Amino acid sequence: MVTYNLNLGWIADDEANEKMAEAFGNLVYEREKGVAGYYNLPENSKLIVSEVEAYAASNETVQRCNTVVVIGIGGSSLGTKAIDSMLRHKYPHARRLLFLENPDPVDLEAKFSSIVKEKTLFIVISKSGTTVETMSIFKAVIAHFDLDLDGKDKERIIAITDEGSALCHFVDRHALKAYTIPHNVGGRFSVLSSVGIVPLTLAGYDTCTLLSGAAAMVERFFNGEEEHLLIKSAFIAETWRDYRMNVLFAYGTFLEDFTKWYVQLWGESLGKIDRCGNRVGPTPLGHIGSVDQHSFLQLIIQGPRDKSVTFLKVENFENNLKIPDIKLDYIEKSDYVNGHTFNELINAECDATRESIAGEGVPVDSVTLDKIDEADIGELILYYELLTSLVGAMLHIDTYDQPGVELGKRILVKKFQKAR
Repeated sequence: MVTYNLNLGWIADDEANEKMAEAFGNLVYEREKGVAGYYNLPENSKLIVSEVEAYAASNETVQRCNTVVVIGIGGSSLGTKAIDSMLRHKYPHARRLLFLENPDPVDLEAKFSSIVKEKTLFIVISKSGTTVETMSIFKAVIAHFDLDLDGKDKERIIAITDEGSALCHFVDRHALKAYTIPHNVGGRFSVLSSVGIVPLTLAGYDTCTLLSGAAAMVERFFNGEEEHLLIKSAFIAETWRDYRMNVLFAYGTFLEDFTKWYVQLWGESLGKIDRCGNRVGPTPLGHIGSVDQHSFLQLIIQGPRDKSVTFLKVENFENNLKIPDIKLDYIEKSDYVNGHTFNELINAECDATRESIAGEGVPVDSVTLDKIDEADIGELILYYELLTSLVGAMLHIDTYDQPGVELGKRILVKKFQKAR
């Protein structure tokens, strides 16, 4: 179960209530008209799970593999990586997921050295099929591991892309295994499509339960049962000029990749020019508690009042590791936690930090998972995707495009063309 608590110090007026109703109507329209397809992924992707499970059960190459390499960047990797990080400790026998994301030669060579080709599946993911980082890394993988695209290595290569893309044509040329991404699902909203479901299912995770948790959230939201989402989105849209940054303070090291997914989701979706020509959008920041209490908390407490803070907390880590009841000379001041579990300590720190920030008048809200399980993770993903769409609707922007990113890509092409 996931619980949500708002302590924003803000009450919606009549104008804000009208904006909430309008934004909700916009999302209903998007769902019904297929403007954004992510609303339907939790149900539609269950067919992908069944297909992947059947494929894996009948394929000897897959059965011999202990590693799944994901070649992709941004929306093609961040969400999958986040889910893998959250669930990995619960699945000790899952296949290793290794992500080749960044064209950093040192990182790539280090990861290449850890890969045994005969025990590895390679999944190349690009919605457009022309993502320069992904395609460059894919070429390096082919060369380094001497992959025979038309022979003995054919069954260890899978592609995930848009139907009709350049990568799709490449797949057809070599008769490789492929899965498609719906045209109306953008990369940063695609984790519950084949982009995430194929590698996560091949790794051995319970993706059906993940999708069921997400589907339940979609159903409740469109039935009007998740009003807190509307209130929070209205607060963000109405006050972002005052609170220009939202800090996601996630208490658990395994949540760090989730904060990175959240940063991309908000950054690419909400940093836009609105229909009146104004530059709009709150800045997302991801931090990990309690580590970043020692690096960023001071700025929140006594720095400029331009931040709101969301606390992401796991109530039960399902781990009873205790702080030993040991007394050490000269450092007795820390003995007050002796005998308690680390689970108790990290959550007490979360609660104390939240109370201290709220006491300073900083707007805070919290999202609490009873424990880390697949259904709650599915709900959490949809919570943030729905929140993003609602804020985008209230800011009067196109939540699903990314013209700023495309500009950089065009400049990159010109740089390499000049170098020839």
